[in-house]
Amino acid sequence: MEETKVKVKAFLSRFFRKSEIADDDDIFALGFVNSLFAMQLVMFLEKEFSLRIQPADLDFKNFRSINSIVELVERLKQPA
Repeated sequence: MEETKVKVKAFLSRFFRKSEIADDDDIFALGFVNSLFAMQLVMFLEKEFSLRIQPADLDFKNFRSINSIVELVERLKQPA
């Protein structure tokens, strides 16, 4: 889980260079997310962690914070 968090933070830091984001900060409320960024994030997660994010998983609650993103990745990495 820690390795996943490190990779997610590294990806986010490329977009939020001037801001330090805490693991539970709501990136939507902070105004960091737009539709282009959201698609880049989904594509990064699918490629980096070799998983497929289904339409049912495209819920804001899964992407609100670093912790929620990591929880989504860890859940999707589990065998079905």
